[in-house]
Amino acid sequence: MRRLVLTYILLSVIGILGARAQRTLNSMNPTNNRDQFGNQIDPNTQPDNLEDSTNTEIQSLPPKLYMWRLSETLGNRTMMPADTINLNFQNTNLVEGMYGHYNYLGNLGSPRLSRVFFDRRNDEPTLFMEPFSSFFVRPDEVKFTNSNIPYTNLTYYKAGNKVNGEERFKSYFSVNANKRLAFGFNIDYLYGRGYYANQSTSYFNAGLFTSYIGEKYQMQAVYNNFFMKMNENGGITDDQYITHPENMSEGKKEYESTNIPVKLEQTSNRNKNFYIYLTQRYRLGFNREITKIEEKKEQARTSANDSTSLASKDTILTEEFVPVTSFIHTIKVERSRHNFRSNNEPQDFYPDYFLYKGHSNDSTTAFSVKNVFGIALLEGFNKYAKAGLTAYLSHKFSRYDLMNTDTTSDMRRIRYTEQEVFLGGELAKREGKLLHYNVNGEVGLLDKAIGQFRVNANLDLNLRLGKDTINFYARGFVSNTLPSFYMRHYHSNHYRWDNDNMDKEFRTRAEAELNISRWGTNLRAGMENIKNYTYFNPSAMPEQNGGNIQVLSATLAQNFRLGILHLDNEVTWQKTSDATVLPLPQLSLYHNFYILAKLAKKVLTVQLGADVRYFTKYNAPAYTPAIQQFHLQPTDDQVEIGGYPIVNVYANLHLKRTRIFAMMYHVNAGMGKPNYFLVPHYPINPRLFKIGISWNFYD
Repeated sequence: MRRLVLTYILLSVIGILGARAQRTLNSMNPTNNRDQFGNQIDPNTQPDNLEDSTNTEIQSLPPKLYMWRLSETLGNRTMMPADTINLNFQNTNLVEGMYGHYNYLGNLGSPRLSRVFFDRRNDEPTLFMEPFSSFFVRPDEVKFTNSNIPYTNLTYYKAGNKVNGEERFKSYFSVNANKRLAFGFNIDYLYGRGYYANQSTSYFNAGLFTSYIGEKYQMQAVYNNFFMKMNENGGITDDQYITHPENMSEGKKEYESTNIPVKLEQTSNRNKNFYIYLTQRYRLGFNREITKIEEKKEQARTSANDSTSLASKDTILTEEFVPVTSFIHTIKVERSRHNFRSNNEPQDFYPDYFLYKGHSNDSTTAFSVKNVFGIALLEGFNKYAKAGLTAYLSHKFSRYDLMNTDTTSDMRRIRYTEQEVFLGGELAKREGKLLHYNVNGEVGLLDKAIGQFRVNANLDLNLRLGKDTINFYARGFVSNTLPSFYMRHYHSNHYRWDNDNMDKEFRTRAEAELNISRWGTNLRAGMENIKNYTYFNPSAMPEQNGGNIQVLSATLAQNFRLGILHLDNEVTWQKTSDATVLPLPQLSLYHNFYILAKLAKKVLTVQLGADVRYFTKYNAPAYTPAIQQFHLQPTDDQVEIGGYPIVNVYANLHLKRTRIFAMMYHVNAGMGKPNYFLVPHYPINPRLFKIGISWNFYD
């Protein structure tokens, strides 16, 4: 499998470079008289220095591109800047996130869970894909590109050695056939060998995307396929190998990580997912005349050796299309398969055995088709249309195949089917600079959707204050929804539940955010109330809390600067009303101190610094390989996680289209009191040298 992946990546890179070479040859060929979009080129406008094929200077088009993402339900576009950020590139491949918000098992690509409650998301296709937000890309996270020239990004990360290091290769390619039609592909390959036994990861994603943005018809489509294989070790057998190595290694101060015994071997999880997503809309409207004033320069010769420029203004009448109504259709077809295999399972590691003793071969498959049909009255077609209004109807068919753990039955599989029909609407204002808002709500009509509803609201207000802009954001939602299918039904060798009597979760959240870019200040605060909170209990079984749980959260990000010295800070405070059911650390901190300078005539940007991540102690959720989920710690094995800083030292360079970093990860390993766990019994990697490079091509 690895050879096949590497071969596919190599062929893709060769294809990209071949396309660039062919484009260069076409530019040098005088018989090629069409540009990137197929428009005829006047040979008289070619550069004067096109002398011959042996002495040719190619003048390429300046790159012009824009990117956007989609809302999954209605396919609304949100513009975003191209990925050219030059700061903190060294953090882009960390499983713990840019600011260290996530708990994870230590290795690259391993399951993770955010310590910041408001950052958690629970809208993945299945329960088993939720812990892999560092790799799995939803349709609303896919980047679409429209550009006047081909755009390519190649990114490579590497850490450690060939024995237990990690690597990741990412490529993104987009090209326009004309001004409206674009297509491209992305590849993401990850391989983490692991610094502890039996924890290697091997993930591969390949996807295709296309878009057509016309005046009347618009379409965007995505195909993504994910293959994720992960070995499981169940954690180390004794935390003292990390916290008190002198007790475990005959007086030595350190213990080689690869030699630390672990609880499981010959155990793995595999997740396979693919989806096809298509959104399209047809817009009806009218053409109206607009007036443009164009200034033209004319040459008036006063003598044989002198000339002057005279300016004149022409009034030009042109037409533009004004959309009034659009008809929307969105479809998503998705299939997810989860498989857990193990041999030589230790006794008493799992609570039950329903099928086999000492080994497991669990699997389940989910398949779904969702269609959304909508009609929208668009914003801005006249002076009274200050906002857009959309109504839509959605239908989702879902099918789940579970193992039959009843040994007296001849059936090997049990199939469940569910149908959901929702009626929804949206009121949105997206144009203008001062105020934007959108309110989206839907209510269930048939089958499992009856009694369910969701209402989401977002607002942003942008005020000019001198040379600065103050941004105020408000967000909130109210929802009454059933727990996901796999929280209600699952059958396997070690775990089995059928919870048809689960109540709907009722959630309300309100959040406000203030951003002042000139001051480097961002303040965010929110509150959420949850009734019938659904979670995995200490036995790793789904359970509902019948009461109400409140979560308060506030995050302050404040950056300071003195010349070339910078100090970026983020402090998050959280308070949960029931720390037994929903444990959260009260404080999470991130601090980044660095020097930022421009060298070589301001072409080279250099960032040199160190950052630290820290959170207060709490009973962090444990992890169970058989269901690949985080759950409350067992009552007989309570361990506090936190109170340990993780320090990284780095150098980050940005030269034109290229970004490079070098980082010593966890540089403080072995210093102070070693307690570097983010998940009970799963230590993070020891001190590790990491490098990365990202290169943009605009041709």
